[in-house]
Amino acid sequence: MRRARGSLLASVAGSLLYLGLAVLGRGGIVAFFSIPALTAVAVSTLGLVVVGLFSPVNLSSGVREDRDNRWALVALMVIGFASAYLPAYTDRVGFWTVDGNGVRWFGVALFIAGGLLRLWPVFALQGQFSGLVAIQPGHTLVTTGVYSVVRNPSYLGLLVNALGWGLAFRSGIGVLLAILNVPPLLARIRSEEMLLESQFKGEYEAYRARTSRLIPGLY
Repeated sequence: MRRARGSLLASVAGSLLYLGLAVLGRGGIVAFFSIPALTAVAVSTLGLVVVGLFSPVNLSSGVREDRDNRWALVALMVIGFASAYLPAYTDRVGFWTVDGNGVRWFGVALFIAGGLLRLWPVFALQGQFSGLVAIQPGHTLVTTGVYSVVRNPSYLGLLVNALGWGLAFRSGIGVLLAILNVPPLLARIRSEEMLLESQFKGEYEAYRARTSRLIPGLY
């Protein structure tokens, strides 16, 4: 329980720091909140944080963890904090930006959709969800709900969320940073699949044969 509470507080602090860096990059509170779409992004961020407060998220290494992929978690954090500041900054100075307020609102929609998709699996997996690639005590293979379509919905949500964030700032750099999440995510997916296959064997092979890895119907 204490570990879960610590992970939750770290997640909240990270989200608020992320938003704070964006406000700084955009030139301050007044400059940031003078744009309705960015105000919507801020409100959405806080809303997702509130939803996350009720989630069973943790960083437990469980009974068995693949530690070789921890570099991917560090890479995602570095990309994440770069994404917090740089798109907002390039939006402010007009570097490599796309014109049109519609782009911002499309980004807001993707940001919200991706954030919700990111959180959905946390609730679906309950205590089995961990920020680490690990088998938890009493781990079972969940194949219903969103998991009946795609095996890694949380990672898909992360990519959609990151893309939406970049577009909300009309930022080409933001889109590029969103794409940079793909290699470390694929590395984590490979590690997770190997670990799950070793744990559930034929059951996981059958599940993998009838579902998509990341993008429903495509990949």
